Amino acid sequence: MKKTINRRDFLKIFSGTAIASSSLLAACKGKNDSATEAKTSDKSMVPRGEMTMRTNPNNGDKVSILGYGMMRLPLVDGAKLKDNSDADIDQEMVNRQIDYALEHGINYFDTSPVYCQGRSEAATGIALKRHKRDKYFIATKLSNFSPETWPREASIKMFEDSLKNLQTDYIDYLLLHAIGGGDDSLATFNSRYMDNGILDWLVEQKKKGRIRNLGFSYHGDVKIYDMLLKWHDEGKYHWDFVQIELNYLDWSYADEINPRNTDASYLYEELKKRNIPAVIMEPLLGGRLANIPTYIAKKLKQRRPEDSVASWAFRYAGTPEGVLTVLSGMTYMEHLKENVATYSPLEPISKEEDKLLMSIADEIYNLKTIPCNECNYCMPCPYGLNIPAIFSHFNKCINDGIMPNRGEKDPEYAKHRRAYLIGYDRSVPKLRQADHCVGCKECNEHCPQRINIPAEMRRIDRFTEEVRRYSDKL
Repeated sequence: MKKTINRRDFLKIFSGTAIASSSLLAACKGKNDSATEAKTSDKSMVPRGEMTMRTNPNNGDKVSILGYGMMRLPLVDGAKLKDNSDADIDQEMVNRQIDYALEHGINYFDTSPVYCQGRSEAATGIALKRHKRDKYFIATKLSNFSPETWPREASIKMFEDSLKNLQTDYIDYLLLHAIGGGDDSLATFNSRYMDNGILDWLVEQKKKGRIRNLGFSYHGDVKIYDMLLKWHDEGKYHWDFVQIELNYLDWSYADEINPRNTDASYLYEELKKRNIPAVIMEPLLGGRLANIPTYIAKKLKQRRPEDSVASWAFRYAGTPEGVLTVLSGMTYMEHLKENVATYSPLEPISKEEDKLLMSIADEIYNLKTIPCNECNYCMPCPYGLNIPAIFSHFNKCINDGIMPNRGEKDPEYAKHRRAYLIGYDRSVPKLRQADHCVGCKECNEHCPQRINIPAEMRRIDRFTEEVRRYSDKL
């Protein structure tokens, strides 16, 4: 895979479309007070109508640079869906958050039949139905991962159910979900979309107006990515947009962190030269780029003291030309407000800031954490493991510099050992820890990062057992 774009070229090509502003106060200057909220340096108070918008070159859609990912919706009593499969979605809070999003310029809402264990589309539909249909764009996916959904009738039913749950008669942005995934990606792709004629059927639905834009989200095998773009070049199929993972760590390190992934620099360039709008997912890598080690975060804080660490990643993802929207799964209102502030309007990453982020990416890569985004596609585990929580604890200890390491004669080994073991038991109930993995590999085919999850579970279990064997006196 040849990379024909460098970071300097990347910074040159976005300047024509990204909207810059020195501050939120400057953006508010001269506006009528009735059209804005209170003017303050507090970023939770965001002026209405200042969201940066991008234009879809295919149809003129004015799309908010911040898209609302409906993957991690709030649950009643603050429960977490990955731990409480039966917890109800807090529909009242979903309604409030979508109301706030629309009031502040967000108009792109991304969901799927499999999000929130099958409940996201219905909750999204209830909230959006309370607003005029022409005020927002709905994106959903044909998430026919399971072989039971590969037959033509089953895949068609999934699409029809999406319309019903979303309470609409058309989808603005419909994606083939997670192409390139699975252990045998080409065979899987053909089973999901080609052998059953479903891709041609979706093209027909687009002609009928039931789908306005047809695209795909990419995970994994670059051969499938290249094949679909070749079809686009040949006129076999036309892709109106493509969803890719892009952040400052994946720009150059995606395929080094996991050889089965593809660097964002390549994915982005291939879309850019075809003028295919890019929808960005995982700008924070499942939260990893919002929780970088403190000593690294200080470098960002020194540069922009009032900005959060997360805002740097969002600004980076929204900077390039051709990015239509950047998705964020905003479970909590405070996250929604902060992200709205970051993009109201977007201040693009400068050349100097890009250089800083690339040096930070180097440091993060060298930490050698597990590339888990906590997307929960691997859940539920048939044997009860809390896979994302196990990886999260392991990564956090590495990022925080508290991983017990006897090999390096850690002078604080006893303290770090205690913190690791106590934190593990608090984060993950004992019956859901790595030692209960039986290696069934059912999770592997669902992982967008293509992590060999059973192998990582064995590694974590061996490490944990070794730590447990040594007393605090060693």
